[in-house]
Amino acid sequence: MTSEIQLDRDRSAHGLKPECLPYREVLAQSIAVIAPTTTPAANLALIFAASGNGTWLSFLIGMIGLVFVSVNINQFARRSASPGSLYSYIAKGLGPTAGVLCGWGLVLAYLFTGIATLCGFAVFGQVLLGHIGIHPSPITMLAIGAGIAWYMAYKDISLSATMMLLLEGVSVGLILLLAVVVWAQKGFALDMAQVTLHGATPGGVAMGLVLVVFGFSGFESATSLGDEAKDPLKTIPKSVIQSTILAGLFFIMTAYIEVLGFSGLSVSLADTEEPLTVLAQQAKVGFLGELISLSALLSFFACVLGSINPAARVFFMMARHGLFHTSVGAAHSSNRTPHIAVSMSALITFLVPAFLCLFGVKLFESMAYTGTICTYGFLLVYILVSVAAPVYLYRLRKLRPLDIVFSVLGVGFMLIPVVGTVGIPGSELFPPPEAPYNAFPFLFLLYLLAGCGWFIIQKRRSPKMVRRMTRSMEAIEVRIDETDLL
Repeated sequence: MTSEIQLDRDRSAHGLKPECLPYREVLAQSIAVIAPTTTPAANLALIFAASGNGTWLSFLIGMIGLVFVSVNINQFARRSASPGSLYSYIAKGLGPTAGVLCGWGLVLAYLFTGIATLCGFAVFGQVLLGHIGIHPSPITMLAIGAGIAWYMAYKDISLSATMMLLLEGVSVGLILLLAVVVWAQKGFALDMAQVTLHGATPGGVAMGLVLVVFGFSGFESATSLGDEAKDPLKTIPKSVIQSTILAGLFFIMTAYIEVLGFSGLSVSLADTEEPLTVLAQQAKVGFLGELISLSALLSFFACVLGSINPAARVFFMMARHGLFHTSVGAAHSSNRTPHIAVSMSALITFLVPAFLCLFGVKLFESMAYTGTICTYGFLLVYILVSVAAPVYLYRLRKLRPLDIVFSVLGVGFMLIPVVGTVGIPGSELFPPPEAPYNAFPFLFLLYLLAGCGWFIIQKRRSPKMVRRMTRSMEAIEVRIDETDLL
């Protein structure tokens, strides 16, 4: 009872709307940022270009690795709840400096996920509107998507969650229906080229894992709803693990069927921006392809919205710890949302792809670039939280040998896409990626150095900042009996 009273008190102190989201809407937050529709509808072509017939294996390895990461995340999620997401968790386990590093990684990860999916929204929007003779500019579509997402995130978190759940449910159902139709026309055949990994290489599978992690990224975003979720110590951990497994099974199945469906066609899956539309036309159910394209458009939008929500809440908590202006850490008096942080997140989500468009970068290319970059942020955070979990449990005197195993496995699996994206000079198995992808890891490191530099500057301006941050983390600590964890 004492823990529940403390949790309620901490929630009200942040000014966000407490206990407004039931389990299904907490799950919707994670599912929306994963945006399972967008991977088979658009991103699978990029993954296939790297992994080939090993595409399904990239998804399987990604799912297994992220299940281990989920277990490590839930060591925190079952014991504490905060809008700070993994930023707060890692700060508890490894200290404020590691927490700030995670915060910058999360901000980039969520924002660039939003940017990549906003580009997807603009691509599909232009195609669909073109069918009825309307040809909006890319920047117009970017502004529409970012503007509507901003309004919904600004207005009400409950409205956002309900909309995301509805959009993703319809989209996934239509894709599963098309998958059954395509596989049936192939006689429910077993594709031996995929089973035997014909032509696939370890380096290709590892490189594909980078975009696979992007496909899964956001499964942990429910942890940003610590204030707004009902019974957060149960609903959030459940959402984290279930969203990972459900999305993984969906990805493996659709990857297998799409690769099978394109076998024998004159067009390559790697060169197709709308693979599901092509498969629907080949299966003589073109109308289903059009419905899926519309659903993909809405799913991209749901992911934009789902990315702005957690990014804003990380900004919100970092501001309350002194890393940004205090106004960013304020909640709207009536909407009970982090409105300044939401507005800042939405504006960045729009400006980056608009800027790239002005310099002649195509939307599909922008989606690939920003999707790759955002993965670095997630990889950093997933590795840090896997390291932090056993340290945190040790401090609580609850560390078990199995917890160390999960930590090692989580880190080990996440290092595979790290090696795949950086490469090993002179290696045929893990060659360095081609330009411009070979420059992205260094740009990410420069970004982290800038973030750490800003933290050092802020500490010098306010020597008591770290102490206040530590006290804030301790204030939201909620410990529960071992019996409650079973």
